[in-house]
Amino acid sequence: MVTEHAQAPAAGAATAPDQSNLVCYFQGGYVRLGDAKIPLMTHAFMYGTGVFEGIRAYWNPEEKQLYALRIKEHIVRLRNSSKIMLMAEVPTVDEFTEIVKQVLRRNSFREDAYCRPSVYKSTEAIGVKLHGLTHDFYVLAVPMGDYIDTEKGISTGTVSWRRTSDTSIPSRSKITGSYVNPAFSKTEAMLNGFDEAIVLTQEGHVAEGSAENLFMVRDGVLITPAVSDDILEGITRAGIIEIAAHLDIPVKERQIDRTELYIADEVFLCGTGAQVSPVASVDHRPVGDGHVGPIAKKISRTYFDAVRGRLDAFRHWVTPIYTGE
Repeated sequence: MVTEHAQAPAAGAATAPDQSNLVCYFQGGYVRLGDAKIPLMTHAFMYGTGVFEGIRAYWNPEEKQLYALRIKEHIVRLRNSSKIMLMAEVPTVDEFTEIVKQVLRRNSFREDAYCRPSVYKSTEAIGVKLHGLTHDFYVLAVPMGDYIDTEKGISTGTVSWRRTSDTSIPSRSKITGSYVNPAFSKTEAMLNGFDEAIVLTQEGHVAEGSAENLFMVRDGVLITPAVSDDILEGITRAGIIEIAAHLDIPVKERQIDRTELYIADEVFLCGTGAQVSPVASVDHRPVGDGHVGPIAKKISRTYFDAVRGRLDAFRHWVTPIYTGE
């Protein structure tokens, strides 16, 4: 295997854990992840014609319970993405939810985990199209901690790549092939010395991070781009807005200019993978005083208590995986 710009691992460096014995759902049954394989000519592999979701599950050590976060909301979005991609015949929300719960349960996780259900074009064929192809689905789950830093604040840089518009590849649908766009953005930012990217729309307004929704704070108001600004209709984004209402923090959805981030009091990114990640700097300029701001702290603290089932006001977010424990 050849990896561009990769360095050999240092002596004694940890290797990736073997995940082949984890249980996944594939082609109608529960099998070892290492045994779930697709042919090379699978349409989704060749052309990126699949859709997916990422669902976090959080371990609560006090209750010895694993809580899956907003399963049904994710499955509704997965079904919507499938519809956009002409894959309308998929399991119901309840059927998909039960499979997700079973995959998490059968793996007996006692740590935070990440579950990925996906619907994909399974026809083995060469030819760019969406119609007249068969499709299938799978659900896998793996252990996962923080995707990006959630405490000290990250550095971000505006990248030259633009967010794909709804007239090109719809951002509201989590299409596997479309994630080449965030990959370009993330890599440009990291190779330029930043932790994460700030991505603009085709018109030059702020859209997102590479794969995270964005919020900023100005004069006590929480501001985020509208869903019409070529962003993912984020489930965590909606959750942050719900938390803000709970904390009596006003929220406004509107376009954001790049230079507004330079003078914002606070900026943070959010998403299923990213969770809540404060931004310490944008384009080498400190955000506020360069430390995590008070509103981000309140929202983050509430979020992480909510996802582990510790707040009654947000118990509707979480689904316990282990029954009778």
